[in-house]
Amino acid sequence: MAGQGLSTDEVRSIREALAAGRKPKVVFTAAAGQIAGQVGQVVELTDPEVSEEFVVVRFGRDELPFSPVDVAIAPRGAGRKAAEPKPEVPEAPVSAEPEFVLDTPRVPAPRREEPKVEQLVETKPARRAVKAAKPKGPAGLTVTLAYAEGEWTVAAQQGSKALAKPYVVKPAEALRMVALVDVPGVQEAVEQILAAERAEAEQQAEKLRTELAEIEARLAELREAR
Repeated sequence: MAGQGLSTDEVRSIREALAAGRKPKVVFTAAAGQIAGQVGQVVELTDPEVSEEFVVVRFGRDELPFSPVDVAIAPRGAGRKAAEPKPEVPEAPVSAEPEFVLDTPRVPAPRREEPKVEQLVETKPARRAVKAAKPKGPAGLTVTLAYAEGEWTVAAQQGSKALAKPYVVKPAEALRMVALVDVPGVQEAVEQILAAERAEAEQQAEKLRTELAEIEARLAELREAR
C-alpha cells in the first residue's frame, strides 16, 4: 500500500540524492489517482515557491511534475519485474512402429499428422492513464494601495516575490487609482480621508498665517525703535 506522501526530511534526502547523481525511486499514492501503486524515479526537484507540484517523476517515457502528497518513498525491491513462466509446448505424439507380418498384405501406414501447436499470444496489460501535467501558469499579482499615518503607499507582489516595496504616492494619484476600481464604498472612504486631511492642512495654514502676521508686526515695531 502506498504511503501518505513525502515528509520534509524525505524531500531533503531526495534533494541530496539528486545532487549526488542518484535518482530515488518513489511509489504513487492514492492522491495521484489512477496510477496509485506504480513506481517512478525522481529526476528533479523544482522551486516549491513557484508551484506546489515541484517533484518531477519519470514514469515510463514521461517526466511529469507531482506534489509531495502524490508520491512516497518506494520500498526496497519495488519496480522489479518477476520472471514470466515460459509457455509449455505440448509434446508431439510418438507414432507406433510399422508391423511386418509374413503373408499379410501390406497396408499403407496411416499418414502421420503433425501436432498442432497453438500460438500463445502474450497480452500486455493496458497502460494505466498517466496523470496529465498541469500547465504552469504565472504566479498571481497583487497590487496594494494603503493609507497610514497621513501617507498613501503602493506596493506590488507576484506570488512570494516582492516586485515593488511600498512607496509614497500623492493623494490625487491615490484617488485616481481608486476611481479605476469603480467601487462606490471604497471611493467614498478615500474622499472622506482626503477631506479630513484637507481640513487639517487648512487649519495648520491659518495658524501659520496668524503666527507670521504676529512676527511681522513685532519686526515692524523693532524697526521703528531704531
